[in-house]
Amino acid sequence: MERTHIVDPKILVGKPVIKGTRLAVEFIVELLAQGWAESETLRNYPGITREDISACLMYASNILKSEKNYRLNCPRRNHAFTRQ
Repeated sequence: MERTHIVDPKILVGKPVIKGTRLAVEFIVELLAQGWAESETLRNYPGITREDISACLMYASNILKSEKNYRLNCPRRNHAFTRQ
């Protein structure tokens, strides 16, 4: 699959976007999380494809897979900090 997202500091301050658009990956993932169907997303944003949507979800999945969690034990409370 061809790379469908890019990171360019000149576009949305460097947020990952779908190539050829100003649609942030996080925006597409959020639409789907809010219950938008893939067909509804494609109808409202005709400049993107099913492959673009799949790539957005894969990108988000890869970010979560690479996330590392560290637990610090404090005398009063246990605090968990997430660090990428």
